[in-house]
Amino acid sequence: MADPSGVDRAFVRIKEGLVHYRHAGETKPDGPLPLYMVHAGPGSSAGVASLVAELGKTRRVIAPDTLGNGDSAAPGIASPELTYYADSVVRIMDALKIDKADYFGTHTGAHIGVELLLSRPDRVRKVIFDGIGIFDENFRKELLANYAPEIIPDEFGRQFTWAWHFVRDQSLHWPYFKRDPAHRMSNSVPPADAIHNSVVEVLKAVTTYHNGYRAVFRHDTISRLKLIKNVPVLFMASEPDPLSEYLDAAAALVPGAKKAFITRNDGLSGRVKAMLDFYNA
Repeated sequence: MADPSGVDRAFVRIKEGLVHYRHAGETKPDGPLPLYMVHAGPGSSAGVASLVAELGKTRRVIAPDTLGNGDSAAPGIASPELTYYADSVVRIMDALKIDKADYFGTHTGAHIGVELLLSRPDRVRKVIFDGIGIFDENFRKELLANYAPEIIPDEFGRQFTWAWHFVRDQSLHWPYFKRDPAHRMSNSVPPADAIHNSVVEVLKAVTTYHNGYRAVFRHDTISRLKLIKNVPVLFMASEPDPLSEYLDAAAALVPGAKKAFITRNDGLSGRVKAMLDFYNA
């Protein structure tokens, strides 16, 4: 799977091991701060590569694979919480000699960003949460029990069949494990090559992918969002994203937060425009 033009790849080492990241652009003395991007699960920074390419035209953009995903090392502890992932963001920034950055997080990356803001607001200037979920306690328990099973490769290769259906069904049903008409989304079946590319990313870290998901489902996002103060925040969501239903409620939890809804017709260019308008204001 080729990355868009202008996107490069590299590794940086932290205590857990090597962290793989995509990057584009450069920091100019009088230009904007770097932009640190954190992808959704499952998969890797490949999921935000098109945004890295577009935003990298005007600034330095860094998009690591989170620990235990893509080509990055696994977490150094069992059952890591979002505070652990947020701390790893700071340590990756330190290793890359980035003192302060703008932040973009989508889905799991947005939840990691909440804890980053609460623990180290001095390291971020402006933050975008794209597709953040604010699930009630009962739904969080249901997701925790069913959404991200721990997978162990076996001699029959069942992990390959599981990964294909896991990725495909996420674009068809919400939540994906409720495969009935009531939970069918209005999205079409993704092209086979797109599913294949996502499946490859999941299989790279099939034994550790579940950690990020489970950390999100244990996270009391509503109470944590209420603690955010004095940092400009934009809540963003795209029409095909089932988590767009939480956009208004999430934005209402952070005083002064802005919000942006990206329609299907807006597409990638609409997402980029909303991001640039916010970061450059």
